[in-house]
Amino acid sequence: MDVVLINPEDRTAVKNKLGFVLPPLNLMYLGASLERASFSVKIIDDDLRRMGVEGVARLVERINPFIVGITATTATIRTSLEYIKAIKDRLPNVLTVIGGPHPTFLPVDTLRECRDLDVVVMGEGEATIVDLAENHERGGSLDGVAGITYREGDRIRTNEPRPLIEDLDEIPFPARHLVPFRDYETSSQDAGGMITSRGCVYPCRYCSSSLIMGKKFRFRSPENVVDEVEELVEVYGLHDIAFLDDTFMLHRPRAREISEEIRRRNLDVSFVTSSRVDMVQESLLRDLRNAGMSTIYYGVESGCQRVLDMMKKGITVKQAEDAVRVTKKVGVDVITSFILGYPGEKPSEMDRTIDFSIKLDPDYSQYSILTPFPGTPIYAELKSQGLIEDDWENYTVIKPVIKYEKLGLSRELIQKKLVKAYIKFYSRPRYLLKHSYMIRVFFETLYRTYIEPKIPFKKDR
Repeated sequence: MDVVLINPEDRTAVKNKLGFVLPPLNLMYLGASLERASFSVKIIDDDLRRMGVEGVARLVERINPFIVGITATTATIRTSLEYIKAIKDRLPNVLTVIGGPHPTFLPVDTLRECRDLDVVVMGEGEATIVDLAENHERGGSLDGVAGITYREGDRIRTNEPRPLIEDLDEIPFPARHLVPFRDYETSSQDAGGMITSRGCVYPCRYCSSSLIMGKKFRFRSPENVVDEVEELVEVYGLHDIAFLDDTFMLHRPRAREISEEIRRRNLDVSFVTSSRVDMVQESLLRDLRNAGMSTIYYGVESGCQRVLDMMKKGITVKQAEDAVRVTKKVGVDVITSFILGYPGEKPSEMDRTIDFSIKLDPDYSQYSILTPFPGTPIYAELKSQGLIEDDWENYTVIKPVIKYEKLGLSRELIQKKLVKAYIKFYSRPRYLLKHSYMIRVFFETLYRTYIEPKIPFKKDR
């Protein structure tokens, strides 16, 4: 095997406390690009297998690849580096590579933190990983590989950025055959995740998407998108699909063409997608519903216009109300998301957001605590003011990492507001009558997230 790609165990995410594990779409994209370049690839998903750092290291030692790559979010960066160290101990000559949002924005810090790490891939990885593998196979110098920061003796060097991939149709479909697809204990809808576009043109201060994938909106052709939908149906037997784009409806004519192409091919699918609330068009929603759209996700984020303006979200409270109303009118389920604890937000404004989320009456609502991930504008601002901690394992969006005490609030208050939001939304009798299966999910989430971690550890007798 030439290359091993590792998805680390996520020890902190709520989804894992509930047992939900999704196939690593990012690694399947990298695997597909490497296979097309004639490299043999193995994906080890330790978030699924739970072999642990030493178990994965022993397996990689037996495989003996010449490159090991691992992905990392901010919450998993420390864990990911543990894998790197354990593997390097056994295979000192293997080239160790890391990518993902966290190392993309802190490449030098990441390399300094782990002497056993050789290369950080920054941003979009498909072309970079192939270039890196071909270069390393030839024994060439890394100074010609764009888009990386790497170790050269005692020095750390950063090469020129790699241009973004202009034609997304050129990227092969994710190599889903590299993971044990049927072993994922999740809904087929999540397993059937797809990305049809990259890049974001909006300046939301809490989001790093446009800095990872560019401020230009790049998109796959409707034919290419529906080709992958057809593959999911015919090869993997999936009829529930999630379009995971940040802004699926940004190019509305393309969204309509995708719906038309699904209907033209007579594909029996149900899909979830997302939109900004200021992009909603009733006629487009009807077209998408007729093609199989069952649910739409709206990032509303606040019920207070002042807070939305501080976030530079670029929407109004009324647009959120109108979007949810028309979506429900055409018979599509609605998921809304909200952020609590934005710097400068008052406790009363958090309560207004909670009440607003209930007033909208979506089918599901998601709440999180403002988490200033590296790379976001709000991270740079708060970091310069000494207002955030760097305990990366707490960057889970359910734990406060801002030093709220210096802002006249407290972390305990923010945590209580988050719990209040979930309880107030999901414990409504009318809601539970309509969504009775959410009772177990709701209380299990609260228990495993907020109560179980506080129970003292007891040794087995």
